[in-house]
Amino acid sequence: MAVIHRTTMKPTKLELFASWLPTRPWYVPTGRAPELAKAGGFRLDDPQGEVGIEFMVVTDGSGDRPVSYHLPLTYRGAPLDGAPAEALVGTSEHGVLGKRWVYDGVHDPVLVERLLALLEGRAEPQAQSETDTPDHSVTGRFDGTGLTTVTGPGAAVDGPHGTALAVRTAGDADPALTLAVARVLQESDGPADARGRVTAEWQSPDGGRKRAAFVVVRENAG
Repeated sequence: MAVIHRTTMKPTKLELFASWLPTRPWYVPTGRAPELAKAGGFRLDDPQGEVGIEFMVVTDGSGDRPVSYHLPLTYRGAPLDGAPAEALVGTSEHGVLGKRWVYDGVHDPVLVERLLALLEGRAEPQAQSETDTPDHSVTGRFDGTGLTTVTGPGAAVDGPHGTALAVRTAGDADPALTLAVARVLQESDGPADARGRVTAEWQSPDGGRKRAAFVVVRENAG
């Protein structure tokens, strides 16, 4: 069970994101520095209790219209071995836990494994800011069983529309499925023929609630 500490981080998460987001291929440039605000999200527990796992939404208000980004994140007490350079969002000093390495979680095997567990109903989403509090607004579904990760170069690929994670089901010799991780959020449940999806909510700048597919499972063409 992840414990939520009421403390500080220096630099803050939003300060880290303001530098990192514009380097991503799915970032929508505005010609100005990002003006970020937290807009929602949820957490998953690491069964080993070592890695913090958060699916955060931040909204950039620097452009003509606000843009909300989905950021899967992990928080570690030491560097992640084998992680590509672009996976590191930055480091921050946590008021209780000390130095934390913050990673883009699509490159972290602990987050990916827990995301697969959520899709298969083996993990319960938790409230973003409360300890031991399930978040029943988050739903996960997969039409099948035996999802497993694919590791190595090319397992997670960033593009202009999000991040593609290669996965397979048990017994498959080759990756037959892709987790399409939405980065720029738009209200949609994703394609009707998706094999599975994770849906969640976030808050719009006007105070309303929006809902979308954060992750969609699709079959690879072939």
